[in-house]
Amino acid sequence: MSVGVPSDGAWSEGVSSERARLAGASSDDVPSDGAWSEGVSSERARLAGASSDDVPSASARPVGASSGRVPRIAVVGAGANGAAIAADLVRGGHDVEIIDPWAANVDAIRRRGVEVERAGGVVSTTVTAHHVSDVATLRAPYDIVLVGVKAYDTRWAVELVRPLVAADGVVVGVQNGMTVPQIEAVVGPDRTLGCVIEVAAEMFVPGRVRQQTPMWFAVGAVGAASVVGAASVAGAVGVVDAARAVGAAAARRLERVVPVLASAGTVTVSDDIVSSKWMKLVANAAELVTSAVLDLPLADAVRVDGMHDVMREAGAEAARVAIAGGRRLVPVFDVDVPQGRTPEGYAADLLDGVLGSYTLPDTLTTVLQDWRKGRRAEIEELNGHVVREGARLGIPTPVNERVLAVARRVEAGVLAASPENASLLCGDRGDDGARGHRGGGV
Repeated sequence: MSVGVPSDGAWSEGVSSERARLAGASSDDVPSDGAWSEGVSSERARLAGASSDDVPSASARPVGASSGRVPRIAVVGAGANGAAIAADLVRGGHDVEIIDPWAANVDAIRRRGVEVERAGGVVSTTVTAHHVSDVATLRAPYDIVLVGVKAYDTRWAVELVRPLVAADGVVVGVQNGMTVPQIEAVVGPDRTLGCVIEVAAEMFVPGRVRQQTPMWFAVGAVGAASVVGAASVAGAVGVVDAARAVGAAAARRLERVVPVLASAGTVTVSDDIVSSKWMKLVANAAELVTSAVLDLPLADAVRVDGMHDVMREAGAEAARVAIAGGRRLVPVFDVDVPQGRTPEGYAADLLDGVLGSYTLPDTLTTVLQDWRKGRRAEIEELNGHVVREGARLGIPTPVNERVLAVARRVEAGVLAASPENASLLCGDRGDDGARGHRGGGV
């Protein structure tokens, strides 16, 4: 269910006209984004078991779980997504601080604020920013921690802030990849929420975000889904009671986090966040690395001969692995799942959804942005995770293996990202390098 929207009333029209301008079309040819205008009050009421009349409006500043004070929020990892979220939360009236490992980024935010460029112009927002080296000097606890670092940085980043998470605080993994188990291992499942995020945004200049599309979130609790599922199967009184207790605790965490994220975008509550995270991985496996190895914007990469088929099959392989692992095909970023939809059809639908709603002509995927900045990307946590899980479950993933092998060569510096690499992805031959994955992963 869709429960939140950005507070900027001009955002919807601005993005539509910008998308049209870049695509060379009139704004009448672009799908309307007016559906973002739903509020959060009814959802908060549903989670709390109250009527919408009993729940404060989304513009009201929520209080800490037990103290009655305004909750303190930390955004750990202020790249394009994290910085834009932090700025929107501050503008929504929340008490927010940034913790980031990029010294130049922290310095720029301290001097100029977070600058977010959208279709309507650039807005600068003052946000308190800390470098990770400053964390040991901080004392006041955070009630909500939004983790926005790369998936491979999750464990150490959560460990870093663990002493600052309030006893009844919530840590939310607003990331790509299957990072929820890592967060749970550090702070416990009772203080963890998983989150899917979809947006087109980039940051090449410290402190400055170019956000091309609105943000979409799905948030949910893993523990609640697993215990409730066990209760529905077992039906035992003890299990049912445990399910109710976990479900109520999860609802309280969601009630605190949903209106916060609603300051930055549309929020959906997922009753199976692991499946939702896998569906995002289906989309990611199809488009993030595949376009990056060509060194092309996504809209250009998909038009290279043979690449649309490669992207669709990479996503389909991920969907088949997800199903084999007990996950479900569930809607994400407003892409529905018709009854009887096959993994192949769903992967194609997701790719079309990303291309249609979250891709402008010059949109660069996060993987290509990392490479152009000389940084390691999340290839092991994306296509690499599909390959490893496929091997564990006995599901073939030849396209993802090829994508992973080529991406590893790019990261090793032995192959340049180039449109010529399309032949390596579209060809029939594989690459043994994809089978010897390095350690780590989820």
